[in-house]
Amino acid sequence: MTISIIYTFRNRDSRRIKKSLDSLAKQVAQNFKVFFVDYGSDANISQEIKNLLDQYEFATYIYLYTNEQPWNKCKALNYIVKDLKSGYCFTADADIIFDLKFTQKLEKFSIPNTATYFQVGFLDRDESLKDLLFEKYKIKFLSKKEATGLTLFPVEKLKLVNGFDEFFHFWGAEDTDVHNRLKNTGCEVVYYDSEVLLLHQWHKNYRSRETRELNKELQLSGIVEVNHKHLVYNLENRISKVNLETWGKVLSYEEFNELKTFQPKQLSTEKSIIDHFLYFELPNVKEKIIGVTIKRQSDHYNAKYKFKKLLGKKIIPTYTLKEVNDLLLMHIISCYQNFPYSYQISEDLNSITFKIKKL
Repeated sequence: MTISIIYTFRNRDSRRIKKSLDSLAKQVAQNFKVFFVDYGSDANISQEIKNLLDQYEFATYIYLYTNEQPWNKCKALNYIVKDLKSGYCFTADADIIFDLKFTQKLEKFSIPNTATYFQVGFLDRDESLKDLLFEKYKIKFLSKKEATGLTLFPVEKLKLVNGFDEFFHFWGAEDTDVHNRLKNTGCEVVYYDSEVLLLHQWHKNYRSRETRELNKELQLSGIVEVNHKHLVYNLENRISKVNLETWGKVLSYEEFNELKTFQPKQLSTEKSIIDHFLYFELPNVKEKIIGVTIKRQSDHYNAKYKFKKLLGKKIIPTYTLKEVNDLLLMHIISCYQNFPYSYQISEDLNSITFKIKKL
């Protein structure tokens, strides 16, 4: 029996990936294959990671042209899951170090109507930099039953519910959600904490990187809370099957290049202009590409403008570029994520470019 181990990745350092893959290379049971899904890393990082993956015969590197889209772990996983024929898959994390007996243990937990997830030992920053035998690492703390990310799934059951819910973007709730939906189909979900078989290397989490101002890293204010609400919605409504029937589909290389060469029109951050684009133009355009570059209004940050606003004089209402970012990303996630699209913030943080192919 061969178990499919699926990694999802974007723009992380190669050292932690090597430690994870080295721990798989040393497994007692070589009963697995690795699908390493790079969800749109920068060109220099993707090449470095591809070169690293080429050193492991059990690993296949897959690059997706989603570098101009927000992070979506669900789509990255589904890209592989939808094409798996049968058997079992384990959703890995690029930061995980595996006990040498882990894949051997996975055979024991390969039960047709059961998904099994595992307790994880978390390392601190200094411990993560060390190269030690698995049992020599000092664990800072252990995960609890609520941490549901590292799971062995029966592929047939996962495909029955159309995989992971692709509404979830950025960070949070997708793993617990798929467990809940599997339970609705009668699949048992088991937590294994009799021993620690997985260690997690330290890194900054999404919440700690989140900023109130516009950032070159795509971010959406309040998305963690929105994801939690969606988790609760699916749970309360006993939803099992999610996504369109085209689940697992991502932007192709041809679509990526088609969007790349399209020339967008210019928009200001004037509130009425943005609102008209979001609530009329964008939903009503059909059968073509539409693109906009929204630029920061420099005159809205000068002393004269601020003084008029302070005095309560009539001014043209505008959004900040951060407000435009949050409005636009929420529209994409809610209504347009299944269309080919690209989203970029300029290096100087003075503009946002959005393009979409409305099929």
